[in-house]
Amino acid sequence: MALALTACGRLTVMPPPEGDAVVLKPAELATTWTDADGGTLTLKPDGTFIADKVCIAYRWDEGLTGSGTGTWVQDSNKKQTFVGVTFDAAHPETGEREPDSYDALRQGKVLKLWVAVGDPDNDYPNCVLTSPAS
Repeated sequence: MALALTACGRLTVMPPPEGDAVVLKPAELATTWTDADGGTLTLKPDGTFIADKVCIAYRWDEGLTGSGTGTWVQDSNKKQTFVGVTFDAAHPETGEREPDSYDALRQGKVLKLWVAVGDPDNDYPNCVLTSPAS
């Protein structure tokens, strides 16, 4: 019985990064966002973007980055903004054009866009993009 329970693994998911859920205006989103490895996602006011090796999440794949151009959209509920991106070209490893959407957070003067990466039973880091709050 002990072996069966051990094989189940962890039943919790990685917590989100530090910060509070926030609703952002399009003007606050239209800036350059940077990940921990220096990848960038520049969201433009006209709804287009340029990405350069920015961390992305496709289902349970981990360690993926995206580069290229495309379009972005914003959606919000009463507490939080979500940002979805669609690349013009398919990702070379996944064949997909739409990675999982980013959720917006604010931690002091820092704005964050984040998405969970990889298998939720493993301790893979979250993909976190930051931009100074205005």
